[in-house]
Amino acid sequence: MALAQTEVQETRLTLEKWVEMRGAISKARTDWQTDKEILEQTITLYERELASLAAQMSNVSTNNAQVLKERAEAMEDRRASEEAIDRARQFAVEFEVRLKQVMLQLPEPLQGIVRKEIARMPENPADTKMLAAERVQVCVSILNELDKFNSAVNLFSEKRKNDRGEEVAVDTVYVGLGAAYFVNEANDFAGMGAPSLAGWEWTANPELAATVRQVVKIYRSEHAPSFVKLPVVLH
Repeated sequence: MALAQTEVQETRLTLEKWVEMRGAISKARTDWQTDKEILEQTITLYERELASLAAQMSNVSTNNAQVLKERAEAMEDRRASEEAIDRARQFAVEFEVRLKQVMLQLPEPLQGIVRKEIARMPENPADTKMLAAERVQVCVSILNELDKFNSAVNLFSEKRKNDRGEEVAVDTVYVGLGAAYFVNEANDFAGMGAPSLAGWEWTANPELAATVRQVVKIYRSEHAPSFVKLPVVLH
């Protein structure tokens, strides 16, 4: 009897432990399921954050590449601009020096036309604060006037000294920058001129009076256009 009671007690204890164990297993399974869902949600959240960070890093890399590209382009544009400015400055320096050298070789009327622009040129072409763009603008303006004068026949009223040293009012016809012819109102004083290193040289030649007067009348539309022969001095 006692043995039977002992076996029953042991069986009861075993069942209680088994039930207790089943409860622990069930609780552990439930806790794990809950932890698993939390872990999965956490992992999903981290994966999203990692993906977002990766996208941001990619954008930063792309932006950096774009910035580097734009910077390189800007530096290239700056280099090209500096080279262009240097070329413009060198052109201005050479032209200014050359123009001052040939100033006396220009006809007096043309000197008067470009005098205002000449005054804008720096006194020392190699040492000036004047901007290269402004200097080139002055040079181009003068070149335009020189080209305009050289490409046309121009008539000016001037004074020329005769053989007696008297100043006589004359009409002077400039054929570009290569030759000029003058005649007075009385048509008894005439001649021609040509440029030289020391300035324009004038030679009296009364025989040219009638021909030069004809040219003046043609210029003033007082005579029908026609071919006129005049001598030319070549240097």
